[in-house]
Amino acid sequence: MSIQHLIRPTIQALKPYSSARDEFKGEKEDLIFLDANENPFDNGINRYPDPQQTALKSVLSELKNVPVANILLGNGSDEVLDLLIRMFCEPNVDNIVILPPTYGMYEVLANINAVKTLKVNLSAEEFQPQTAKILETADANSKILFLCSPNNPTGNSFKVSTIEGLLNDFKGIVVIDEAYIDFSSDKSWVSRLQEFPNLVVTQTLSKAYGMAGIRLGMCFASSEIIATLNKIKPPYNVNTLTQKRAIEGFKNSRLFETEIGCLLEERKVLSKALEDVNFVKNIYLSDANFIMIKVDDANKRYQQLIDHGIVIRNRTSQPLCDNCLRLTVGTTKENTHLIETLKSL
Repeated sequence: MSIQHLIRPTIQALKPYSSARDEFKGEKEDLIFLDANENPFDNGINRYPDPQQTALKSVLSELKNVPVANILLGNGSDEVLDLLIRMFCEPNVDNIVILPPTYGMYEVLANINAVKTLKVNLSAEEFQPQTAKILETADANSKILFLCSPNNPTGNSFKVSTIEGLLNDFKGIVVIDEAYIDFSSDKSWVSRLQEFPNLVVTQTLSKAYGMAGIRLGMCFASSEIIATLNKIKPPYNVNTLTQKRAIEGFKNSRLFETEIGCLLEERKVLSKALEDVNFVKNIYLSDANFIMIKVDDANKRYQQLIDHGIVIRNRTSQPLCDNCLRLTVGTTKENTHLIETLKSL
């Protein structure tokens, strides 16, 4: 598949802004910088951050086994998703395809960019993409298909064979949002970038890595797609403190592994304990760090938990999620308190 014909003509012709830190490529030691109109008094953050996040990408490249040329970093995954829509979708002309129930920001970002959203609900029984309906609904202006796997809010992963079929048959870009991939036994699609030129994978440090506060999103795609995204991203979109904190965090990989292992065990314990709550009608299998449950009255139970000082997510307004609540897996203490409270209602 040729990617060039999918990119907006104005983006293809765009001459990117060249910042001071982009223009100067030499060694930075023992130099006097008078090029960027910065405050010259050193306080650790008086200089602009590296616009290409070179040191951080080097760490990620080794960690993810992906060349630096295939990595784009953003101010959270939402910035990455927004850049993708702006890169491929002509306002008031093109559309994206989403599969409800799913992450709500896909549609919000499309609306911000004056891009229409086409919706094809997941299957009611298994929450899986309905390939035939997706391909039937998509038209010549369908530029991006968003797949959230593991899916939010249902928690399940999409079948590999289904995703392969969509990558081969959908005539646009397929974005696989892997925000929760670290909690799944499935392999990341990052390992298959070379097979599918229209594949884009996004990940985040907000879930398994415990760094939601620094706002760092990751995008993995062909060097062709990454090069164009670099043309349209803001020059200093990832700040110095975020870059430093992420690098420091990656040095402690054992901590991540320990916390992920703990959350997986707690997910199992929580799922089992929910079976003894009399108003819980269904407990959905999860590959994420949350569990979706169906209850007798989601609005009532949500408010009762709020009254007991426990905040969860009420998803009953979402397609296929009638009377469903989403529970994030917390610490052992938090989960025990949740179950005790549920049983007391």
